[in-house]
Amino acid sequence: MRFVIVGAGRVGLRTARALRDSGHEVVLIERDPSTVERVRTEGFEVIEGSGSEEADLMETDLETADALGALSGDIGTNFIACMIGKHFGCRTVLRIDEDYREDIYRKYSSDVDEVVYPERLGAIVAKNALLGGNIRAIADIAQNLQLVEYTVTENSPMNGYSLSELELPGDASLLGFGKKDQSIALPSDDYSLEAGDRVVVLADFEALADIQQIIVGDAAPVAVGGA
Repeated sequence: MRFVIVGAGRVGLRTARALRDSGHEVVLIERDPSTVERVRTEGFEVIEGSGSEEADLMETDLETADALGALSGDIGTNFIACMIGKHFGCRTVLRIDEDYREDIYRKYSSDVDEVVYPERLGAIVAKNALLGGNIRAIADIAQNLQLVEYTVTENSPMNGYSLSELELPGDASLLGFGKKDQSIALPSDDYSLEAGDRVVVLADFEALADIQQIIVGDAAPVAVGGA
């Protein structure tokens, strides 16, 4: 997949690294010349310009992008970039910073696919929002330990089974469960697994692929990985 990241600061650059490490193509747009040069030394394609200017965004070949992450520290720039990206058919992710205004931004940004506050968990949140899919890394707990949310699909081998029948590999632990469109709560053996349900697991990175096969199945896009 191909991604455009607006802002090459801490959040934008870490998100770009996470996406590139997962095999995706990334181009960044940044207005600060010194930051542009620094990021280019890491091998990234960077356009010097503003994410709030359509002409500058077009230099990123926005028409070919799958998603645009507006991850700069300027909410105005981010909002405009998302509106331009949506016009060109991109999935759009809007970064906000002021916690107390989050409800306002969510209310008035209905055309944005997802609003993120990446300072809560780091760039991994922004990466997952850009990728979408049925697997979402919630947090890096340690170097090889992740807290991951899996969504059950129709293709899941566990579809129709109960949580008591769910056998996770290795030292993975089941920490939470949520029925479709309901909040996550503590798991109970009596719950049945159905398409759309979500399972929260704490697992070693090496076990994530096996857990994916068990809970999600073969045909789901993967959105895991550290930031």
